[in-house]
Amino acid sequence: MAPPRCLILGILDDGWDGLSATGRERLAASRLVIGARRTLDLVAPHLGAGVELREIDGALGKAPEWVRAALGDRLPVTVLATGDPLCHGIARFLIEKIGAASLAVLPAPSTIALACARLKKPWQDAAIRSCHGADAGEWAAGATPDHGLYGIVRAVAEHARVAAFTSPANSPDRIARALLAAGYGDDVRISVAARLCLPDEEVFADLTLAEAAAREFPDPNIVVIDRQKPEKPGIDRENLGEKSEKSGTDHGFPPVAAAASRAVFGFDDGDFVQRHPEKGLITKLEARAVSLAKLGLRPDSLVWDIGAGAGSVGLEASRIARLGHVWAIEKNAGDAANARENARRLQATNYTLVEGKAPDGLDAWPDPDAVFVGGSGGELAQLIELCLARLKPAGRLVMNFVTLENLATATGALAAAGAHWEVTMLSAARSQPILDMHRLAAQNPVWIVTTCIGAPKTETNNE
Repeated sequence: MAPPRCLILGILDDGWDGLSATGRERLAASRLVIGARRTLDLVAPHLGAGVELREIDGALGKAPEWVRAALGDRLPVTVLATGDPLCHGIARFLIEKIGAASLAVLPAPSTIALACARLKKPWQDAAIRSCHGADAGEWAAGATPDHGLYGIVRAVAEHARVAAFTSPANSPDRIARALLAAGYGDDVRISVAARLCLPDEEVFADLTLAEAAAREFPDPNIVVIDRQKPEKPGIDRENLGEKSEKSGTDHGFPPVAAAASRAVFGFDDGDFVQRHPEKGLITKLEARAVSLAKLGLRPDSLVWDIGAGAGSVGLEASRIARLGHVWAIEKNAGDAANARENARRLQATNYTLVEGKAPDGLDAWPDPDAVFVGGSGGELAQLIELCLARLKPAGRLVMNFVTLENLATATGALAAAGAHWEVTMLSAARSQPILDMHRLAAQNPVWIVTTCIGAPKTETNNE
């Protein structure tokens, strides 16, 4: 005889009436029913006196133990879950703790599917996220992946439609405020389907973020967020020759706000708000492109940007590592303010900037896949030692220098650490008009030092 199984049963707020005949039969035959108080109340009137109801609110961690004990006593047990237990539900947790062989899953329609049905919005291409958890607090610029709304905010950057489970604390109005804080506006609409399958069900379709942020919604609810696709990348002809108020740059390309949808990386230097008159505090496009290539970023890379300046390298890295995150540090208050403004214009919600002097505070950052050093403030050798110790296997450290002294300090520190390194000297020139012709104006040479953790020694290394 096959051992008894635990049934994970999906249920909606229409309760017993919405269950299939099989679900009712299995539930009625159970001797132990585990669920949230709300779902237990839906079925309690239909169960016999011999069925034990056990509330899971605040005791989720005990559920596997309860199920194992019931199975050990060969008692039929059912765990109630809202909607589809395999879509941000309890089924994954129980499968990991107990094993799939002891479990059966009988889902109800997902509340995401029901919400999209009410809104008449196809959801096969939607990203599904959840903030159904502890109070995440309000979103602020520079929030890290630990924030409870991070997954939703980042999904909006990646997908035209996002459907999300909410919670009383992490509510639709808070999500709308988070998206406003992240720089989204009229290009985003938010819909809310509340109290699904109940007599007082309500649907709020295609609200602006400002409208949603200013009101409260009945609970429980689902949100569906739609982002209009940006126009085709290209030069905004109306902004040709526009000068940035801060930068004073006349470069013939749209500012970062318009450029955000134009490219993954490779923005013109003048696209970034930066300190002027220029003091070399932005990594020029040519050096930036080579440095980003040397960093060897993946879509999910975790990146450190030390000496961020105006943020050009770190912000472009955040667009390449779109599923990862960039932590940046800058000691100059004016440059940090410029970097924050550039992050806002680029809607870089996977970018955290700390105003301070490295290495202070780096111990709180997660181990990186790649580190870029654009400035050190005099602690270069110490920074190199720290970065080499913290980089993940196969991680890369890339440093830019314009002085011989810093280059010598860096290569000396790498040699002392036994690291294998290579130096690329980049010398670029840009065309400039002269009368009715053009000449080439040379930029300052830049030395790009690269080391890879665990890299074999090659002829291009320090032999």
